[in-house]
Amino acid sequence: MFEKENFYANDSLLKEAQGLKLLQNCIEKTLECKLKIPKLYYVDKDILKLEKIPYSYASSKQMQEFGKSLANLHKVKYPLYGLDYDNYIGLSTQKNILSSTWGNFFFKFRLLYQVEMIKDEEIKKEFLEQLLKFENTIISFLDENCEYASILHGDLWAGNVLFSKKDIYLIDPAVYYGDKEVDLAMTQMFGGFSELFYSEYFKTVKVSKEYEKKKIIYNLYHYLNHYNIFGSSYLNSCKRYIKAFEKLFVTKV
Repeated sequence: MFEKENFYANDSLLKEAQGLKLLQNCIEKTLECKLKIPKLYYVDKDILKLEKIPYSYASSKQMQEFGKSLANLHKVKYPLYGLDYDNYIGLSTQKNILSSTWGNFFFKFRLLYQVEMIKDEEIKKEFLEQLLKFENTIISFLDENCEYASILHGDLWAGNVLFSKKDIYLIDPAVYYGDKEVDLAMTQMFGGFSELFYSEYFKTVKVSKEYEKKKIIYNLYHYLNHYNIFGSSYLNSCKRYIKAFEKLFVTKV
């Protein structure tokens, strides 16, 4: 049994357990999805008790299965974007609503919310000006290039995927419904998974023609979140990604 203690927000472990259950329900309803969620034994505001996973390095077959299973999970369509309750991404609050439009949701509840959390007023002002300059462009672009809402892990980097000798487990989710390429972009933020994962994923789900642009927008959210949590070591990445909008989009005057 693995115990995780809460040193942060009072309800963060409760929301994590809620997210694990939501992912579990979605996985169970998905054909050919072999992903697993650790068994939840107990949760309150102070302690989360989960099944302990015996760690193993991923085999080539498991990496392929991971790609195929995630793709099948992402293929399932849901009616709305967002989520009907707030949760957390790392140590940060992740604000949510249920929305019929993707672009407006991601811009306001992901990018703008993180920028407004910045404590340094000068940096906040700089980022707000740049972000708001492209508000309508980004919203329209995301709406035009998102097919449907998928269930998202929301924080899908290598540290949140565990492999045992037989199984593949997802942990520490920041779940909501959105463009499947949010998860895909996050997998490539800190080095990514093996080519076997991506080749198998793309056999089932094709990458959109605008993915490289979308990846910058989606991963900006994570860089902003890391800057707000961990500080200045992520500031240059945030600046680089926000300034990239000048090249990605033609400013409409």
